[in-house]
Amino acid sequence: MAILVDATTKVICQGITGAQGTFHTKGAKAYGTRCVGGVTPGKGGTTHPDADLADLPLFD
Repeated sequence: MAILVDATTKVICQGITGAQGTFHTKGAKAYGTRCVGGVTPGKGGTTHPDADLADLPLFD
């Protein structure tokens, strides 16, 4: 099975509020990746503490 990725692909980050998730999501957004949200257990419905990622919704 092939995974097709292009400029319209939307990405959701697992573990976005952790140090590694925050670092890599910031880098991906700077590169132009269409990040649409993040997943972290227990933090659904809140916002990311980092101002650069506060526009992304968080899910459980």
